[in-house]
Amino acid sequence: MTPQASTPAYRRLSVEERRSQLLDAALALFAHRAPEEVSLDDVAEQAGVSRPLVYRYFPGGKQQLYEAALRSAADELRHCFDEPRQGPLLARLTRALDRYLAFVDEHDTGFSALLQGGSVAETSRTTAIVDGVRRAAAEHIMSHLEVAEPGPRLRMTVRMWITAVEAASLIWLDEAKEPPVDELRDWLVEQFAAVLSVTGRRDPQTAELVRLLAEDA
Repeated sequence: MTPQASTPAYRRLSVEERRSQLLDAALALFAHRAPEEVSLDDVAEQAGVSRPLVYRYFPGGKQQLYEAALRSAADELRHCFDEPRQGPLLARLTRALDRYLAFVDEHDTGFSALLQGGSVAETSRTTAIVDGVRRAAAEHIMSHLEVAEPGPRLRMTVRMWITAVEAASLIWLDEAKEPPVDELRDWLVEQFAAVLSVTGRRDPQTAELVRLLAEDA
């Protein structure tokens, strides 16, 4: 007799594995559609499960699922700026932006819905999640600048640049991802150096930092 091929045994997912599966499905949908355009049925179909199962893990419905997906995306973005303190600062910033822009590219038109608000799903909690990403990015950059007590002008300069990166990312998507991503990355790094230089004309702390960066280049 010819032995029959055995059917792979069904493996029950753990709670964390199932939750991760549902979040991955939601992120895949939110990446290309606004939250108000995604239903729990869509998430269930994307994950290959039933709608009641989605409710079992997210009894708060789509809003709870959206906020959980947003936190997952926010965690990924926070890690973009988590760069080892090795090599010149601007080279580190280049690597961080490579990861950031890869995230933007992967999530495409859903980047705005996921991280910029403007959705009916937006709440004070979602706003706080997004703002947490910006603050974490600023903290990472400050740690790389190795300034123990940054003054208000330097802090404002870094936070303004992070806002500019977000805006440039959205415009880049709106412009059909032109210019090429490598060019956009280099341009943003050059802008960072430029805004520090401008602030340095008014702020001795930033001026000293600009001098050190020039020596480090």
